[in-house]
Amino acid sequence: MSTQIPRSSIDSTNEVAAIPKRQRSQFVWLQPLILLAPAGIWLLLLLVLPTLIIFQLSLVPGIRPGDLVIPSGFDNYIRIFEPLYLRVIGRSLFFAVSTTVICLILGFPVAYWIAQIAPRRWRNLLLIGFVLPLWTSSLLRSYAWITILRPTGLLNTVLTSLSLPSLDLFNRSSAVLIGMSYSLLPYMVLILYAALEKLDKRLLEAAADLGANPGQAFWKVTIPQTLTGIAAGSFLVFITALGDFINPKLLGGASSMTAAQLVYNQFLGATQNWGFGSALSMMLILIVSIAIALLIKFGDATPKR
Repeated sequence: MSTQIPRSSIDSTNEVAAIPKRQRSQFVWLQPLILLAPAGIWLLLLLVLPTLIIFQLSLVPGIRPGDLVIPSGFDNYIRIFEPLYLRVIGRSLFFAVSTTVICLILGFPVAYWIAQIAPRRWRNLLLIGFVLPLWTSSLLRSYAWITILRPTGLLNTVLTSLSLPSLDLFNRSSAVLIGMSYSLLPYMVLILYAALEKLDKRLLEAAADLGANPGQAFWKVTIPQTLTGIAAGSFLVFITALGDFINPKLLGGASSMTAAQLVYNQFLGATQNWGFGSALSMMLILIVSIAIALLIKFGDATPKR
């Protein structure tokens, strides 16, 4: 004989069991906040608030240390468009773009050789050897290039011993490009290696079977598959080169003034114009933000097949 449980008791039991679920659903939105709180507080204190302070200072023309901060307009931003400062910003963009192109041209063959041609057991060792210069200070690397490129340096000593004409590279744009490319090339190689390691060789074999020569297979198969890595590496090198201070300062001299050096002079130099320096900083932040937005938009784009 079966005992029938009253329906009212079943409903009450379901309601009791549903109480913890409702409570959990009410507080489930707190879980991601708890996970993101440490990094969020760190970014708020060290990135967002300083950027807001810089923006506030950029609205005060001619402010110096100790002056009262009273935002009064966009005079500092208008001053950026004077020919003298536009040339400085243009030189910074030239160094950044040229360094990106040089690193891409030099880094792609190296990354391809390590990822596809070198024996697998040696790949990690080769990568470590290639990024080994990053273990030293960037200042030390720049001083090393000074000893190489200066008129009485190692390069001209070797050329003179071979009865070849010496090269006047130091304190010129060419020396800045050499130093910046040397410093940022490992970053490009690492990112390109990660993309080339996933290269599908079956598509290259299929292209060869269909009559494509190596050049056509490279442009039609290899480049589309690694386009994400090329974009990521290029934007990383561009953003880092745009804010480089050490190489232009030590290798380029006064004739290679960049936006980063100009910002330094406004804050710590003889001029002491924090408002204009803040406006220049916000301009650099804007350029970098545009580059990051382009990377987010096109960096993960899936190539058309």
